Amino acid sequence: MDICPNCGLPLQACVCKEMSKTEQQIEIKSEKKKFGKISTIVTGLKDVDLKEIGRKLKEKLACGGTVKNNTIELQGDHKHKVRLALVEMGFNNSNIKS
Repeated sequence: MDICPNCGLPLQACVCKEMSKTEQQIEIKSEKKKFGKISTIVTGLKDVDLKEIGRKLKEKLACGGTVKNNTIELQGDHKHKVRLALVEMGFNNSNIKS
């Protein structure tokens, strides 16, 4: 039986990922890129799988994007939709700034 190094519970009962989701300080902002294109930037995510969250956001919002330098960049202006999608994933709404 494997034990979680953070909480000491068995991996099947580990709640570290859920607890870390509620303690995140997430910032969502829009940024104008080359040729007038707008990107949505999500920063402040720590101790979570950024690639997985980025994949879910791109799938939910039907847009392209990338994960680099601990940020998620999404193509298009999706500030309000990203907030709703992150809340659905289990992040705390009061800790999300946009």
